[in-house]
Amino acid sequence: MAKNLNKDVVYRAAKSKEKDYTISDGDGLHLLIKSSGSKLWQFVCIFGGKRQKLALGIYPNNTLESVRRKAEEAREQIANGIDPSEAKKQSKLSKEIDIENAKRKAAGLAILNSFEHAAREWLKSIKHLNGATNHIKKTSRLERLAFPILGDMDITAIKSADVLKTLKCVF
Repeated sequence: MAKNLNKDVVYRAAKSKEKDYTISDGDGLHLLIKSSGSKLWQFVCIFGGKRQKLALGIYPNNTLESVRRKAEEAREQIANGIDPSEAKKQSKLSKEIDIENAKRKAAGLAILNSFEHAAREWLKSIKHLNGATNHIKKTSRLERLAFPILGDMDITAIKSADVLKTLKCVF
């Protein structure tokens, strides 16, 4: 199938009709013109034997060139065995987590999935097992000794060398 069939003028001139219709740009990329007048870029592909439609944005906010680039990236992901819709979901989730972590940091809270977050959750879970003084000592030690070095690190990214570095600072 041919790619890059049309110029931007064709998409700009498209008018809404009674029913939704599409204008193909080739190789799975098309512009969906809704009866309401909105224009949406879509990329149709097959991954894992299933047909998928990826939303690539609203026209004219997303230009023809940028959407062609996004479609090409999706084709590369498929060629590498990566589900483009799943990759898009993961990217969106990662951005949401980054925003949430920035808010938490500004509020003086621990970053999600960090060492400090996990340690504070652990401290909460064992609070009923210890006396008040013992619990305060454990919290204080972590806050003074471990959190400055390991606090903001992702709990899954901590290596034994990081723990050793923390221990060397203590002794």
